[in-house]
Amino acid sequence: MRDIRVAIVGAGPAGIYAADILTKEHPGARVDVIERLPAPYGLVRYGVAPDHPRIKEIIKALKRVLNQDSIRFIGNVDFGTDLKLDDLRRYYDAVIFATGAMADRELDIPGMNLPQSYGAADFVSWYAGHPDVAREWPLDAEEVAVLGAGNVALDVARMLAKPADEQLVTEVSDNVYQGLKNNPAKTIHVFARRGPAHIKFSPMELRELSHSPSVEVVVNEEGFEIDEAGEKAIQSHKATKLVADILLKYMDAPVGEKPHKIVIHMMQNPVEVVGEDGRVVALRSEKTEYNGDGTVSGTGEFTDTPVQAVYRAVGYLSEALPDVPFDSENGVIPNAGGRVLDLNGDHIDGTYVTGWVKRGPVGLIGHTKSDAKETIDNLLQDLDKLTPPEHGTTAAVLEHLSGKGVEFTTIEGWEKLDNHERSLGEAQGRERIKVVPRDEMIQISNH
Repeated sequence: MRDIRVAIVGAGPAGIYAADILTKEHPGARVDVIERLPAPYGLVRYGVAPDHPRIKEIIKALKRVLNQDSIRFIGNVDFGTDLKLDDLRRYYDAVIFATGAMADRELDIPGMNLPQSYGAADFVSWYAGHPDVAREWPLDAEEVAVLGAGNVALDVARMLAKPADEQLVTEVSDNVYQGLKNNPAKTIHVFARRGPAHIKFSPMELRELSHSPSVEVVVNEEGFEIDEAGEKAIQSHKATKLVADILLKYMDAPVGEKPHKIVIHMMQNPVEVVGEDGRVVALRSEKTEYNGDGTVSGTGEFTDTPVQAVYRAVGYLSEALPDVPFDSENGVIPNAGGRVLDLNGDHIDGTYVTGWVKRGPVGLIGHTKSDAKETIDNLLQDLDKLTPPEHGTTAAVLEHLSGKGVEFTTIEGWEKLDNHERSLGEAQGRERIKVVPRDEMIQISNH
């Protein structure tokens, strides 16, 4: 097996796991993990709420991978601008796209274009300190609707409901703290189309909603319906049973006097964001009923819940990459087992994909590992077909970037930034305080 150089575009878990598997299965592989942001780790750094430090434990494992001699991190490099696909072909035997999903999936109901209607992914990027989003977020609603039955919906509801001062033990950046401090939200309504057995919350996330001394969780009894398919799901999946049990406990608990409330409405399908004078005034939902197979249909019974802002948390969406085929309907790069396909369904030599941009934004970290394994297995099967690069030295791509004036960052630079953020946090008795501005991240990393 000959030595190869491989570029992986995207330094989130999908890209890093692919690098790890490739270098373990083919010791002659040298991998450059190329990232648009100055820092690695993708959605683990920029998609997890600051008050969820346990989930960030995965960073320790990802860091060990990036510190391997056969793997190199090159940050602050924009694919399509700083490096094009033709450039990568000149410097590498193969390229793997692992760019994930950062955009919000649309929800096509009337009123979603009102100014107080937001995508959850955009809000997550703001409170997670993403360098490429605005520093301020419009928080002026006392009652808010969150549409969706997954963990992102719970994160958004929790971040809107919890008082800002409770975030001061986390890595929350100062601009986010100041924004949350002025947030007047008192009641957050979460809407799910189906009942407790089909809701996509994880037990831990659902339990954590009530950990704040200022937040109370209210579950409406009316939507607590379990059909035959739901009963089977509860009997066969421990997590499903736990979620149903936690929701039942919330439902049975008496409503108290805590100042902030998260109200979970099940069997309610959002059908319209109601506006008056160009502003959101209510969320109209239709009561649903089970069809007998786990799916639901509308009953024609509608409810208007007064709210002044709406967040849709109905899924992430990958975005197209320059010069790379893209299936815009499904939000993925067309592929067969990770081999990127052209419009005729033929494999584009030396071009691969893994992670959410390969299979869609579903599944947990375990799925990401098995997904990367499939892609790497197919890449190694194609080894004899890979065209050796025109400029295959380790220095060639860095010389190209320097020649274009790109201020790229390295793993050593990330360690400087990491240490800097930790020192900022230490001064306030916190684990870290995240640096948000891109130019500041680069300056700390490269000096």
